[in-house]
Amino acid sequence: MAAVGDVAAVSPTRAWWLAARPRTLGVGAAPVLVGTALAWLHGSARAVPAGVALLVALLIQIGTNLANDAFDHERGADGPDRVGPARASQLGWLTPQQLKRATAGVLAAAAVAGLYLASVGGWPIVAIGVVSLAAAVAYTGGPWPLGYHGLGDLAVFVFFGAVAVCGTFYLQTQTLTPVAVASSIPVGALATAVLVVNNLRDLETDRRAGKRTLAVRLGRRGTVREYAALVLLPYALLPAFAGAVGLPLALPLLSLPTAASLLRQVTRHPSGPALNAALAGTARLCLVWAALFAIGIVTSSTIGAGG
Repeated sequence: MAAVGDVAAVSPTRAWWLAARPRTLGVGAAPVLVGTALAWLHGSARAVPAGVALLVALLIQIGTNLANDAFDHERGADGPDRVGPARASQLGWLTPQQLKRATAGVLAAAAVAGLYLASVGGWPIVAIGVVSLAAAVAYTGGPWPLGYHGLGDLAVFVFFGAVAVCGTFYLQTQTLTPVAVASSIPVGALATAVLVVNNLRDLETDRRAGKRTLAVRLGRRGTVREYAALVLLPYALLPAFAGAVGLPLALPLLSLPTAASLLRQVTRHPSGPALNAALAGTARLCLVWAALFAIGIVTSSTIGAGG
């Protein structure tokens, strides 16, 4: 990790790459994988809409990351005592104005790609797109940023869970089923766990900056418990999904040792730089769990059980 003030440590290309936070992008791909697998089970999977949905999801996440870099720096949440990985504006690699312009450009690209999705899915997809674009900025920007008022966890759970999974499924099937709604819960839980690690790591600096995340409100012990609940919930729900779609339980369970290792890591080291590795590991877990879950759905013999 570069030290504060090490402005010349990276090239402009590297600065933009770090600002996009590529290690977290799997969290954006996870719900699209699950939603598309459910569409396959429904007999309505469509490759092009699924691919464009993935592109839009990644662009919105990148735009959100760029906006967070700019707004957190301006609000004083990313100061010299930051524990997490380098932020581009914090170290002076990029200015907040550059990041805001890039945010606008990336979200505009997502909106353009979203026009195709709107032509396929109609007004429900338009509504999802508009709300998602607004939330990308409202998380840390605007007059009442969600992340600064303890609503970040809920926002991530809703947008990376219900909105993304059900939106992807609806886009390809033009319908919504109970299984699709239920499948959004474990995906949203693991995506939220990524944010929880982030906020646990930044708890003290966020508190000093007046950023009242749920971690600040719950305290360190309560936040560790929240993380444990979010990571374990997807595994606890597997028997219900096995009954609903004949999902081979062995597939998502292959990731359980990783989940257990992350739980030990967060429990034993609930503060400091060690949580950087836990954050990256949780993001990988989210993608791996979703991929295994999606493979299980696609290979299920209970075709048509999605209703």
